[in-house]
Amino acid sequence: MSGSKVLLLPGQGAQGVGMAKAWLDASAEARGVFAEADAALAGQLPSLPDGRSATLSELCLNGPAEILNRTDVSQPAIFAAGVACWRGLLARWGVGQNAGVVEAGVVAAAGLSLGEYTALHIAGAFSFADGLRLVALRGRAMQDAAEASPGGGGMVALIGADEAQAQQVCSETLANGGGGGGGGEVLVCANFNAPGQIVISGSKAACDRAASADGPAAKLGLRATALSVAGAFHSPLMAPAAARLREALEQTDIRPARCIVIANVTAKPHEPDAASIRRMLVEQLTSPVRWSQSAALLTGAYGPTSGKPAEFHELAPGKALTGLMRRIDKSTKVISHDEPTEQ
Repeated sequence: MSGSKVLLLPGQGAQGVGMAKAWLDASAEARGVFAEADAALAGQLPSLPDGRSATLSELCLNGPAEILNRTDVSQPAIFAAGVACWRGLLARWGVGQNAGVVEAGVVAAAGLSLGEYTALHIAGAFSFADGLRLVALRGRAMQDAAEASPGGGGMVALIGADEAQAQQVCSETLANGGGGGGGGEVLVCANFNAPGQIVISGSKAACDRAASADGPAAKLGLRATALSVAGAFHSPLMAPAAARLREALEQTDIRPARCIVIANVTAKPHEPDAASIRRMLVEQLTSPVRWSQSAALLTGAYGPTSGKPAEFHELAPGKALTGLMRRIDKSTKVISHDEPTEQ
C-alpha cells in the first residue's frame, strides 16, 4: 500500500452475471460482506423463474440476467460488490477491518449515482446495514416509480453533445410534442458522464422523438441511442421515489464522512452535517448526475499535475469509470479492482 488514494465507485449498469465472483473466491472478507447482505435481504428479492427464492450472492453469481438487471436487485448487488471489494482490499493492503479510509490513505471518494452510497459508507457516513437497507429501498422505489409513470419513461444517450446542445434537444423535443409545449411530458438532462457523453431522461414518447432519425439530436449532428433502462431516472418522474427515500433517510443515523465525498448533484464535496447529506441524496433522484464535473474536480485536486497527486482506484464491479476517465482526463490513470490484483 502506498501514497494517497482516491476511490471511484460505480453505479447502476455495472452489474453482470458473475460479478464479484473473483473477490468471493479470493477473499474471506468479501464473502463476509455477501453473507451479511444475503441474511439482511432474505425474502425481499424477486423469485427465480422456478419459483425459488434466491439470495443476493446467488443472483450475482448465477443470474438470470433479467432478474439481476432489475433496478431493485442491481442496486443492492452493486453496493454489496463494492463494499466486498473494499474490505478485500483493506486485507490485501494490511489495513485492519476496523480501520478505514484514513488509515488506508484515502483522501477522497466519488460514486456515480448509486455509487455515491458506496462512497459514503466506505467514508464512514453510515453502516453497511443501513446503506444496504437504503439502496434496497431506493431500488424498489425507483422501480415502482418507473412502472407507475403514465406512458412509461426512458433515457437516451447523446454522443457528441455539450450541455447546451443537450438542453436544446430537450427543449425542442418537448416543444414539438403533442399538445404544444410537451403536453405534460418531461425530458431533462440526467447524466453528464464525460465530455461528449450526456444522457437525457423523461417521458417515453419524448425520448422516442429525441432519438428518432429526424429528431432534434440528429439535426444537431449528434448520435442518439435509447438505453435499456426501467424508467426515467434522475428526472422529475422519480419524485415519488424521492419522497420514499426522504422518509427512510430521516430514520438513518448519518455521521460526517472521514474523507472528502463528492455529491453528484453539485459536483462538490458533501457538507459534514447529516441534514445536508440527506438532502443531497434525495435531490439526486430527480437531479442530473454531474460525474464529468466531479471527476474533473478530483483530477484537478489529486491528478498527476496537481500539487498532491494520488492514486485513483475504481472498485468492483466493472471498469466503466476507468473508461470514462480516459475521456475526462487522459493523464489520470485509474487502477481497476474488478478482480483482485497485487495493486
